[in-house]
Amino acid sequence: MRLSIQATASSYRYTPVWAEWNGAPPREPTLQHGTEFIPVQLVQTDGKRYLVWIEPDLPRGKSKLYRLRPSPRPLEGFHHTIADNSLQISYQGKPFTAYVMRGAPKPYLYPVYGPNDKPITRHFPMQRVAGETTDHPHHRSIWFTHGEVNGIDFWTEGAGKGTIVHQSLETVESGPVLARWVARNEWRTPDGKPLLGEQTEVICYATPESRWIDYRVSLTALDTDVKFGDTKEGTFGVRVASSMEVKRGAGGQIVNATGQRDRDAWGKRALWCDYTGIVEGEVVGIAIFDHPNNLRHPTYWHVRDYGLFAANPFGVHDFVPGTPKGEGDYLLKKGETLTFRYRLWLHKGRTEEAGVSQQYDAYRYAPRLVWRP
Repeated sequence: MRLSIQATASSYRYTPVWAEWNGAPPREPTLQHGTEFIPVQLVQTDGKRYLVWIEPDLPRGKSKLYRLRPSPRPLEGFHHTIADNSLQISYQGKPFTAYVMRGAPKPYLYPVYGPNDKPITRHFPMQRVAGETTDHPHHRSIWFTHGEVNGIDFWTEGAGKGTIVHQSLETVESGPVLARWVARNEWRTPDGKPLLGEQTEVICYATPESRWIDYRVSLTALDTDVKFGDTKEGTFGVRVASSMEVKRGAGGQIVNATGQRDRDAWGKRALWCDYTGIVEGEVVGIAIFDHPNNLRHPTYWHVRDYGLFAANPFGVHDFVPGTPKGEGDYLLKKGETLTFRYRLWLHKGRTEEAGVSQQYDAYRYAPRLVWRP
């Protein structure tokens, strides 16, 4: 089989690509282009099969013809192990991240290793490390929650707060191209009543220069309508490594898709936002891409110079001066589902030199794919 790929609206340089596949499952497949062999992984989701690879270089307007071949050599990539409280993910024998399912008021990703194989998110409150800040103990590395859900605070932690309880891992897989898992969670009121059902899918990819984490959260209102309230305290959050904080004056920098920087980026709407800084002597960054199908795209950014970095479509009252409280409310009716998708791109270098804007275009514009005999 041959596969034609054409870059119609974007360039693709070390970018994940998914091609629907209707044939029999190939064994250890690769895509061959000339003398180049690119690892491929078969993924089955939502009733369909896909072949997934990292496209190394396809400029906009160009096309390429691949042949689907068995791998000429053993393939190495991602590996996973399941412990009592977490799902551990490694890449080429080195730690990548872990999905912590139990032991806290919500699931979260920690630790998270950047493209220089160093932790790129803050350790606290999971660990105390010299030199780190210890404010906001509810900022657990990478997480998803919100500060007003039927009036209940799920953002902060402690007595009288809501909790997100892990139920099960539906799918866990790892291979040469990606690691992927699907988890079932439940949002509960302080008295233990289920409010929302959550299905979360996380997909991890990597190259020697950068890493991706795709995060999809689907929330279903269970026994009653659920209102997401108008507050800045939410929603898809990252707490960057303390050494990256802008306020430290040691090289931290925030840039969004419209060019606003540092404090000027707070509360603004943008397709993406990028937080860069220095981790153990190297400039690295975390960019968050807002999916075009997300609620109120492009989202508002609750991004702070002290290291908080969150996409929040609900906090309109706080972000837009003069807006009445409640303007950002969203009502999810009983039985309905609301889905959010984000991509985190962990990269080397500053925003412009890394090509964050081009990576976002590759995220939102899929290439044209045609299978041929």
